Amino acid sequence: MQISKETILGDIVAENYQTAEVLEKYQLDFCCHGTRSLAEACLGKNLDTDHVARELQQVIDGKTGITDATAGVPAGLKDWPLDLMVDYVEKTHHRYVTRQTPLIEGYLNKIVQVHGGRHPELSQIRDIFLETAGELAMHMKKEELMLFPFIRKITVASINGTRIAPPPFGSIANPVNAMLADHEAEGERSAKIRQLCNDFNAPDDACNTYRLTFRLLQEFEQDLHQHIHIENNILFPKSIELEPSVLA
Repeated sequence: MQISKETILGDIVAENYQTAEVLEKYQLDFCCHGTRSLAEACLGKNLDTDHVARELQQVIDGKTGITDATAGVPAGLKDWPLDLMVDYVEKTHHRYVTRQTPLIEGYLNKIVQVHGGRHPELSQIRDIFLETAGELAMHMKKEELMLFPFIRKITVASINGTRIAPPPFGSIANPVNAMLADHEAEGERSAKIRQLCNDFNAPDDACNTYRLTFRLLQEFEQDLHQHIHIENNILFPKSIELEPSVLA
């Protein structure tokens, strides 16, 4: 891939997830706003588009040592069958959220109790995270019970060369649009938490639990970005593209 000012952010990260580290560094949202061009995104942040493009091209060409941002995102995922991609999202990202939310909630309760008097922003962080936990739980359940089974169904039909009846929700675009709206809201909450956490930099008077909680919140954000990227930029567009070819 050759990076230009017109290249779409989501396409860049879909090609090579290592580029996410560059975009994260400049706070260019490739998840919820992954349909923007590089030029549009850089303009909004007053960044030199050519400079950012060069950095991204170096990653694409394998001329950097960036590796951390690829954690949890297999190489070549964009070329997987859609049913395999759905299984990956459920078993990796959905399970991560289910496992981590009660853990982080517990730590947040502790540091609010101990440090909340000196750091009132901790109560805000906890409230936003609790909202995130509840909304994500409902969001994932909707995917697992309605959207993902249909994606598996159209994938099998495509492989077997068969036709299936239209879904009860009319078109896959309808639940996808609902999921995209959820992702947008999660992205806004995630950005607010990062802001309140001072980019996850704990204050000088923070105890070890305080620092651990911020590290867990940062990891949670990274997983959320990977999760949303896979769905918004790869899984959902490919599912919408595939559906007409298998409907009776």
